[in-house]
Amino acid sequence: MSTKYDVIILGGGVAGMTSAIYAARANLRVLVLDENACGGLVNWTKVIENMPSYTSIGGMELVEKIQEQVEALGVDIEEAACIDSIDLTGEEKIIEADDTIYKAKAVILATGRKPIPLEVAGECENVHFCAICDGAAYKGKKVLVVGGGNSGFDESIALLDQGIEELLLVEKMNRFFAAQSAQDELTSHANATILHSTEVTAVSCDEKLESVTLRNVATNETIEYPCDGIFVFMGQQPGTAIFQEQLSLDSDGYIETDELMATSLAGVFAAGDVRPKKYRQITTAMADGTVAALEAERYIRSLAG
Repeated sequence: MSTKYDVIILGGGVAGMTSAIYAARANLRVLVLDENACGGLVNWTKVIENMPSYTSIGGMELVEKIQEQVEALGVDIEEAACIDSIDLTGEEKIIEADDTIYKAKAVILATGRKPIPLEVAGECENVHFCAICDGAAYKGKKVLVVGGGNSGFDESIALLDQGIEELLLVEKMNRFFAAQSAQDELTSHANATILHSTEVTAVSCDEKLESVTLRNVATNETIEYPCDGIFVFMGQQPGTAIFQEQLSLDSDGYIETDELMATSLAGVFAAGDVRPKKYRQITTAMADGTVAALEAERYIRSLAG
């Protein structure tokens, strides 16, 4: 089965969905492919209060509204897509996913970033990356949070709000990196403990999580910490592995673009968190998606002469 489009957008986050809106309104045939559910990291955001037109809105609610708009414009959306291969080098871009070959004149890459995993946890099912998504299952239980930045502290507070009985936050470095206000708020909870200079060296998980081994990196002392769940917030990495043989990436793996979102390949554009940029916000992702779609339209029109 082969399906042709004008534009294929890889990634259904805010940047990708914004591109889809602009491309569809330009009367282009558009497909959005996402390996997970549309929305990306916005789905993991409990409350958004810096979004123009909304004083306050939940991340999932915002995604739902954007997706409804995209679908109303006739855009095809494929979620949970397994991408087998991709060829961006030719004039016609070819993507194979789930036994279907998709072809397009232009491609917009909006694959965003993914959480850095806790390698020692292996395939343990009790390891999570989103308090809002998975915290409710641990009401009345003990959890470990890994990561001492803003996300680690903010998500820890969200977990405690959901009724976690006991929470331990650990950071490998010798200090925490979260805003002091977040640190103060977390430490004000009697059932929360925070430790720096501490790393997870082993996870005991058979059918379910039993405990973790923690090592003090300064003294080399280890302890066993029984817990029911682990929430990991050690940062993000760009979802660009599948493109690295075809596109120019920077030293951190982000797709290099010019100010018009053009990549090193003609007809291929990138938008959102997958690009190297100083500020990664919903609004900056929307801006990237807008420019990428307008430039993709311009490119496609140029092919027609």
